[in-house]
Amino acid sequence: MMTLPFLLFACGLAAAWTRRRETAMGFWVAGVLMLLVLFRMHVADVLNIAL
Repeated sequence: MMTLPFLLFACGLAAAWTRRRETAMGFWVAGVLMLLVLFRMHVADVLNIAL
């Protein structure tokens, strides 16, 4: 699940490589939004590490 933003960034790079500027910007915006949402979901999680 945490790899989805980076997959979107890679799709954005591929779209930019093929000169599809609007599609590339859409992928990048979606990647940033997904990264922010996932960060917001996991920012308050407590890591229970039992030694």
